[in-house]
Amino acid sequence: MDEFDPPSARERNETMAWMLIFGAWLIASASTLGALFFGEVMQLPPCVLCWYQRIFMFPLALLLPIGLFPFDPKVVRYALPLAVLGWLFAVFHLLLIAGVIPESIKPCTQGVPCSAKVIEWFGFVTIPLLSVVAFSTIIALLIVTYLRGQK
Repeated sequence: MDEFDPPSARERNETMAWMLIFGAWLIASASTLGALFFGEVMQLPPCVLCWYQRIFMFPLALLLPIGLFPFDPKVVRYALPLAVLGWLFAVFHLLLIAGVIPESIKPCTQGVPCSAKVIEWFGFVTIPLLSVVAFSTIIALLIVTYLRGQK
């Protein structure tokens, strides 16, 4: 191949898929660092639901770069279930804080209550909302990566 030949459609697709997975990794890494900052620097103890969300987010920060070097689009198969399960816990937590789910369910029987708003920026941005946004974005990027690979 001559250095002046334009990249093929397959090469462009692979480059785009790599960038999408890289974006998902950036979000997972920023979320992991944010959770560690809240817990270790700001000394905010996580509730039980926050721990479950961390259980699904932290491995994504390690798993996604494994699929980047060398690039392996099959990393979506392993990352997507983690992201979806984390998203479910985050949505449940967000609905609990919003009062949609009654607190009588009591998912947090010890330690920090799950319905407490530890942080509330701009009057509506809470830690569970940040988690929902992060997991939703990661899921969207992984699904787009998967669908582009089907072409």
